[in-house]
Amino acid sequence: MASFPLFFVGFLVLAGEAVLGQQSSDGFQIEMGKEELLGLFEVLGALLGDSSWAQEHPQPCDETPWPGVQCEIGDENPPMFHVTKIHIGPDPACKSSATLSESLLKLPYLKTLSIFNCFLTSPVTLSPTLLGALSSLEHLALVSNPALSGELPPSLAKISNLRVLSLSQNNLLGKIPGNIGGMVSLEQLDLSYNNLSGQIPVEIGGLRTLSILDLSWNVLEGQVPGSVGQLQLIQKIDLSSNRFTGSMPPDTGKLNKLVLLDLSHNLINGPIPETLSGLEQLQYLVADNNPINTEIPQFVGKLMKLKSLSFSGCGLTGPLPNSLSSLKNLTALSLDNNSLTGTVPPDLGTLPSLNQLNLSNNQLSGDLSLPEEFIERLGKRLDVRGNNGLCTSNPLYKKKSISTNLITPLCLNASGPRDGKTLAGEHPNESDRMKPCSQYPVQKSSGSSWSYELNSCSFVVCFLYLML
Repeated sequence: MASFPLFFVGFLVLAGEAVLGQQSSDGFQIEMGKEELLGLFEVLGALLGDSSWAQEHPQPCDETPWPGVQCEIGDENPPMFHVTKIHIGPDPACKSSATLSESLLKLPYLKTLSIFNCFLTSPVTLSPTLLGALSSLEHLALVSNPALSGELPPSLAKISNLRVLSLSQNNLLGKIPGNIGGMVSLEQLDLSYNNLSGQIPVEIGGLRTLSILDLSWNVLEGQVPGSVGQLQLIQKIDLSSNRFTGSMPPDTGKLNKLVLLDLSHNLINGPIPETLSGLEQLQYLVADNNPINTEIPQFVGKLMKLKSLSFSGCGLTGPLPNSLSSLKNLTALSLDNNSLTGTVPPDLGTLPSLNQLNLSNNQLSGDLSLPEEFIERLGKRLDVRGNNGLCTSNPLYKKKSISTNLITPLCLNASGPRDGKTLAGEHPNESDRMKPCSQYPVQKSSGSSWSYELNSCSFVVCFLYLML
């Protein structure tokens, strides 16, 4: 048990057996039991750096409330106050030697325990006996505590009422206990930004009420178990920045409430299961930096609610499927740093919500003929650099106000903008239209109009030819 400051003891002696406060409707004073109040002061005394709070808040449930503590009135006769929530950090600040007190066991009605940015220097571990005994706990959040280390105790699974378990941004290690699948009330599980290793236990499929699963930024490995397909209420799965291998299980396509799927920065390979076409509610599909090494599947065009599709650096091959043009809700499309070939479908420029398109560093070729309104609307958010085979028949793509991310050469058969006007609004004469293909547009430094100047290298070639 943590050391107990003398002024806490003195306060309790003066207060006697109970803390008097709010009066009930029948005239009785509502009390808090001495043991529970003592437990509260011990828990906070083990955490807080400011030792004056107890003198300033001697009745933390009513007359002198403290914002980090919430109480409820029980249904006993006579009624009594019970501590149901403790929230610490980042203000007020914790002391450097902060720790979790075993006196939490004196708070049998505690439903919420949230501690943020508190355990910074002195090492703290999760006590198996302590956590497993907090049977009334519904919400446990220990977040951004770099000194919180050790393994996840299997006793966590004994907290049968737990709905939210957030242990993100700590220094936890070891494996995810298999019996975690027994936490049948769990709705949110966030173990991100730790050093957890091993595989996702197959028992995770037992979390039938789970809506959020975040295991990102760990060192988890192996194949994603097919049992994730049993998480019928899941809305978010984030497995990014781990070492997962193999392909995604086909049963993932059964998750018809899934909104976000992030698999980025792993070692997941293709093919992408066709069953993913069943993800009717999917809005965000992120798989950057995985060795998928296949073509973009046609079924992607069936994910009609998709807002963001990102497959950067995945070794994708083949053409851009025309089905992408069916995604009317798409706002961001990132397919850069792949080996995509073929042309850019002009219909991509008709997607009404698209405001970011990155196709850079591929092997795309042909005439880039996206609508001018689309080009001007996206500006720098349109990137086609690093596709040496791309060209354009529209000089607008070289306009100074357009992003350098769009710089492409004019196609050899270019005849200017399709409306018959130059960029400056002048009609080109017939001699300009008949210029040989060895002449390329050169922008004059004094203005925005365009003229054709003879390429010096072509002149030398012609001269040598005549000398033969």
